[in-house]
Amino acid sequence: MPPKPPVGVALRWDGGLAFVTDERTHGLVTDGDGQRGPSPVQLLAVALAGCMGSDVALILTRGRQGLRGLDVHLTAERASEDPHRITAVRIHFAVEGEVDPGRLERAIALSREKYCSVWHSIRPDVTLDITTTIRA
Repeated sequence: MPPKPPVGVALRWDGGLAFVTDERTHGLVTDGDGQRGPSPVQLLAVALAGCMGSDVALILTRGRQGLRGLDVHLTAERASEDPHRITAVRIHFAVEGEVDPGRLERAIALSREKYCSVWHSIRPDVTLDITTTIRA
């Protein structure tokens, strides 16, 4: 399999602490103050939740589980001193459908241990706690 190409983005300062991405990335605004758009740390949290959520959805649907809905709720604790990095993450997967609990746990483990490139890009000392609920 060929290697993944490098990731590239371009940001343009838009006053204050706000930056706008180029139009090829849908014109997202990120704002260090969190006023005009998500902060960079919020975007990291969205990236992690989206990465793991995508993995879990793909693994469950490929495994022919009856997935009808998937909500991912993430809370990240941050250091009190600079840099205010993420120190701990809690993720809750709320699944709707006829999904075997063991298959859900396996999908989450595969995402965490092998597939989620965002998780594997975060410092290894960040703790990650995961909970789940399944509603048929």
